[in-house]
Amino acid sequence: MNIITFNLSKLLLAFTIIFSTSCSSDMESVSSKKSNWSLSDGVEFPKERPLARAEDGVMLSDGTLIVADQRYGLVKINESGTVEPFGNFQSLGYKHSPPEIESGPNGVHLSPDNLFIFTADVFSGHIYRTSIESNTTEIIYSHEYGVNTAIQDSTGALWFTQSTQNKNEERLFVAIAKPISDGSLFRLPLLDNGYFSEKPELILDELDFANGFYINETNKKFYLSETLANRVLSYDLDVSTGSLKKMTILAEIPSPDNMQLNHDGSLWVASPLSNQIFSVDITNGNSFVVFDAQTKNGAAIVAEGISRVSRGDGMADLLGPEAIGSMPGLLTGMILGSEDQPFYVANLGAALIKVSTQ
Repeated sequence: MNIITFNLSKLLLAFTIIFSTSCSSDMESVSSKKSNWSLSDGVEFPKERPLARAEDGVMLSDGTLIVADQRYGLVKINESGTVEPFGNFQSLGYKHSPPEIESGPNGVHLSPDNLFIFTADVFSGHIYRTSIESNTTEIIYSHEYGVNTAIQDSTGALWFTQSTQNKNEERLFVAIAKPISDGSLFRLPLLDNGYFSEKPELILDELDFANGFYINETNKKFYLSETLANRVLSYDLDVSTGSLKKMTILAEIPSPDNMQLNHDGSLWVASPLSNQIFSVDITNGNSFVVFDAQTKNGAAIVAEGISRVSRGDGMADLLGPEAIGSMPGLLTGMILGSEDQPFYVANLGAALIKVSTQ
């Protein structure tokens, strides 16, 4: 992978513009509907923080949430906030008992037919497939290193990111403390017999902490967060062959993490370092802050993180209480539904943030 010189001054200027825009009190859409929210607009959900490392999740058509949970693999949360284990991960011997056994359910995504949920484990390297109907789970592939995110395309192939060559949490954070260009993107083809290939195809390598991604088959684009390069990458996608070409930088965002395409066609990208979610226009890369939980010292923390990365250093020690503030945990992503449904802010804590859009 070609290394692109990081334009520090450009990113700092972009951040300044975005930050100023996010603080504007009259930022409204053409239809006068609210187009950006702050932490004060949301509530912790469920109450009393009953979750464990709620890094990502999905919303079903009836509003039910299926969310990553370090104790059980996945949990189901109904609209009243009742929580119960989901997927029967324990039948597979799943457990999180550090330091002997570390499990870290991370990226959670629906299959294209909405019948299954794919969960990537960022510590063990397992990729799980859970049947929503039968509430059962199987391991479809075990990677040598932790898997950050796994998403299936319309051909049945499964794409997944390896953030770094880690087999536990400690090694994962080594790659956040100091950029290590060992992140990769892989693809597991679906074979004619209905099983996934046992050997993944290497699509991209030498990435600085490969993270969340989105497959936009409608526009034939593939978007990818390269967290320790502070950028969202865009590729031309041929889904039939599983090939990516013509890499460009869609947007420069501090520590991009999970991403989802919103109902309005914009790409929402989480930024743990800035404690915000950005809305990115996929046609031109312009962005603004759509959810803001940034702390009093947040802007200075972001500036320091950007400066460090430009010098080849990391940001792990910046992702602490001073950056997190009143969030339940480090902001990592979002769970989006339809226009009339709330959205949820995912994080490494024990509750989501529920934000009403009405």
